[in-house]
Amino acid sequence: MRNGVPLADEDRWDWLIALGEATLQALSPSQRNNFHPPNSVIVSCSALKEKYREVMRIAAYGSSQIKIHFIYLKVSEVTLMQRVNLREGHYMKSNMVRSQLQVLEEPQKSEWDVTTITVEGSAEQVQRHVLSLVCSGITKGSQFV
Repeated sequence: MRNGVPLADEDRWDWLIALGEATLQALSPSQRNNFHPPNSVIVSCSALKEKYREVMRIAAYGSSQIKIHFIYLKVSEVTLMQRVNLREGHYMKSNMVRSQLQVLEEPQKSEWDVTTITVEGSAEQVQRHVLSLVCSGITKGSQFV
């Protein structure tokens, strides 16, 4: 991606699996957490396609105590491109963002573990909104605008 070449599905699988394993490890008792693991972990990633989200869901199959929830940050292409073009020194240029939009599979209503929020506001507003959702316990299947 740093070279301006979009990743293909086969480039993402190992990364998604490693992400799931790291999450499970963080939730497991270990010396690192004095055998008192946290009760939640927040992971930020694009998960552009439903099959990517499904790979992440599979991580929870082994434990009934692990709940996975996605927050989909919905934004118009115009707003997104304005934000990208204002960034300085970031490797992800507008052509790469466009390629991600082309492969994006917006979450469907059947994906009950996804909450969609519209994020046309400022970064601070979005952060506060997401934090309030996470802190209050996410209502599955809700639509926040």
